[in-house]
Amino acid sequence: MARIARLMLFALLLGLLAAPAFSQPERPTRPGNLLNGPSAVMGFRYYTAHPEQAPDDLRGRFEAAHDIAQRARAARAGHGDHHARFARLFNRDTVGLPQNEESISDCTSNPKVLLGGTNDYRGLLDPEGNFTGWHLSVDGGRTVANEGLLPPVEIAGQSIPSGGDPVFVTGKGCSLYAGSLNYGSGALGETPSGVGVYRSSVRTATTCPQGESNGGLTHPECWPTRRVVDVAAPGRFLDKEWMDVGRSGSAGEVVWVAYGDLGDFNAEGNEESGIIKAVRCSADLSSCTRPITLSTGQRVAEYPSVTIAADGRTYITWGEFFGDSFIGPAQRGWLAVAEPGSTSFTIRQAVPRDDLIMRGGIGTLHANDFRTGTMFKNTVKLVGGKPRIYVTWERCAARVQETICEEPRIMLTWSADQGRTWSRPAPISAGGDNYFPELDTDPATGAIVGAWYTNRFDPVFHNRQDVEVVRLRDNGTVAHRRRVTRISNETESDPILGGAFIGDYLEITANRGSAWVHYNANHRHVALIGEGVPIPQQDNFLTRIHE
Repeated sequence: MARIARLMLFALLLGLLAAPAFSQPERPTRPGNLLNGPSAVMGFRYYTAHPEQAPDDLRGRFEAAHDIAQRARAARAGHGDHHARFARLFNRDTVGLPQNEESISDCTSNPKVLLGGTNDYRGLLDPEGNFTGWHLSVDGGRTVANEGLLPPVEIAGQSIPSGGDPVFVTGKGCSLYAGSLNYGSGALGETPSGVGVYRSSVRTATTCPQGESNGGLTHPECWPTRRVVDVAAPGRFLDKEWMDVGRSGSAGEVVWVAYGDLGDFNAEGNEESGIIKAVRCSADLSSCTRPITLSTGQRVAEYPSVTIAADGRTYITWGEFFGDSFIGPAQRGWLAVAEPGSTSFTIRQAVPRDDLIMRGGIGTLHANDFRTGTMFKNTVKLVGGKPRIYVTWERCAARVQETICEEPRIMLTWSADQGRTWSRPAPISAGGDNYFPELDTDPATGAIVGAWYTNRFDPVFHNRQDVEVVRLRDNGTVAHRRRVTRISNETESDPILGGAFIGDYLEITANRGSAWVHYNANHRHVALIGEGVPIPQQDNFLTRIHE
């Protein structure tokens, strides 16, 4: 209950400090713990707008938090050295609020340009309630050139803030792209919900306002081009978008965005229907296709991953959940492929089924309490001139009482014939507990790299967390393995989130023989909103690795 109390207190702070400037829906009638639903940040905002839905024994904590919120406003900071060397830290946070769910991309033609994104809880201090953070470096990750929060987009005439689930990529000429959920503060299915896509340039993002002004970190001029690629129908919610930018045959450079369209939410806020959709936009975002359904015939599908490969084809993977909702007892991956220049996905193939996949929602690791779930991530490499598709996920060594995942391994399979046949799935992790894998292919060297969190360096308790990076051979076996973090992370030490949420993913990007992995940890000590003594709190970190 102490952990729940911290989360509820956090939700109230969000409501008091960052109430969005659009009308609230009528009081919802749907109860349930939305913190375990498809989007944890969405759950926080639901309880923010409707604290009366909290358990009776926690309602007093919400009321008592008002004075804390007032002090937080007064303590709002942002006066640090914007250009100071941060070693591995990849933000300028001076108030000690969390960042998690890290995305990262480098510019292919100039890898000194690195663009990252986070769920940034400095949105608590933003008047508009924007929650998707962006972080830009132009010197290979040594310093942060600028950062902020993605601005709102317009949905049905309303200004709807950015709401997390960040994905950031770079395009030709180091053009900058961002993807975000954008939604209101009402209940799932009863609030405006869309997928926003943003575009900027290095010049614009480095010369626009820096730091906090006008009471927040949102500067719309940093991201002058932005649009909504889809809006949820009544009763539905758009979730977990992913994006890539690249050249696709005769279409030239394009932007592909995939996401889940969720509905039929049960009492616990879990979807009982989920559709994978994709949209292709021009590079300048001036035009986009209508949403394209990929998961036809599947009841609950979620968590897409998108790659525009060197062959010009577009590859999208996702998970199908077997059961009544996305916490169903089993899951399998799927692959869809569109030919270069095409918006038709003429190939759809299943990834080998695995009934011990790490589950979302009700599932936890045996020694940690943060939410987990499996996303089928992919990368593509040309081997002998032909595309080879690599797909990864987490598999529990054992699943106890249907909810406890023991010692999950990172699994990998590959296909050289567009998913018609697959290699035998094999682990690429090296023991212990491993989760949240991500893959990338170096466009210059062809090296395949992977990254994930591991608890294997805590051999007694399997609790403390590290980051591991591997380089893979073309046959999917590990050629080299490296521990990234020198000091293991204690995930429970953040004063706001405790050990309840570290995000749902991290990301790695590779170029010219180097790789950068973007992850979160509690290594830095900061006084929370200017009060008390410096304590460990959750930050996003960026580390460069030579392949």
